[in-house]
Amino acid sequence: MANSSGRAAALVIAAAVLFGTTGTAQALGGHGASAPVVGGLRIAVGGLLLGALALARGRRRPVVAMLRGRGRWTVLAGAAAVACYQLCFFSGVATTGVALGTLVAIGSGPVWAGLLGLLIGERPAARWAAATALAVSGGAVLLLAGRSAHVVPLGVLLAFGAGLSYVAFTVAGRHLLASGRDSADVMTVFFVAAAALLLPAWVGRDLRPLADPGGVATIVWLGVFATAVPYLLFGRGLRSLPAASVTTLTLAEPLTATMLAVVVLGERPTPLAWLGAVLIAAGLVVAAMAAPGRIPSPRGDGTGR
Repeated sequence: MANSSGRAAALVIAAAVLFGTTGTAQALGGHGASAPVVGGLRIAVGGLLLGALALARGRRRPVVAMLRGRGRWTVLAGAAAVACYQLCFFSGVATTGVALGTLVAIGSGPVWAGLLGLLIGERPAARWAAATALAVSGGAVLLLAGRSAHVVPLGVLLAFGAGLSYVAFTVAGRHLLASGRDSADVMTVFFVAAAALLLPAWVGRDLRPLADPGGVATIVWLGVFATAVPYLLFGRGLRSLPAASVTTLTLAEPLTATMLAVVVLGERPTPLAWLGAVLIAAGLVVAAMAAPGRIPSPRGDGTGR
């Protein structure tokens, strides 16, 4: 169990590292494109790729079956959470600033996870609380290290909505995986359905800012390497870890974003910012060492038939 848990934690952290490339990719290409357009296209590309992989693996029938059985409401809830995250996160960051918006969205995730995980019978362990405290404290320190933060209540609420949406997606995924679903199938149906829900966010909008090579490369990277690939890794890790532990491990995302900002974008964090990064890293270590314990099956047979 320990080795399995360690591998699962490594998969989730690898996924979070890829998630952390999102901000740098957007900074390097696609200037002028609105946040809903970028978010919608990101999910569209990721969803199409996951759907194509499902067809290549001969998994069309199991994926479609998830939309027709009793588990369809969980599937729809997960897809809606994916779509809501994109809209809330990008809008929240645009309204109240990148630093505060990202901190609230990602930092609130472990707290929401600990609460919502109770709905499927998970009991967060003491190490989860310690890891979450370290990681969230690190995020707070990173915020304090920033030059300024213009707090806009609506933006903060949207960022909280993004954190809640992300955890709702995680809990919905855990519910389906606990009933024996294939992790790749679950991620595929979530993102294909979310791509359909997000069509109004970009169809008919001005896509010219993304028409140059830099814009195309940005969307390809975001769709393939910041969505499809990491969520396949995320799904495999999610099978063996509680939602609370998974959400805490994904705090590797802001740590990665900070490192990329230094190396690629030439930003120079202050010593206080480095302290925040160290606290987040310490939280990740504690979370990775935490034993997930038994992950109960959801009530009922969960077969979706």
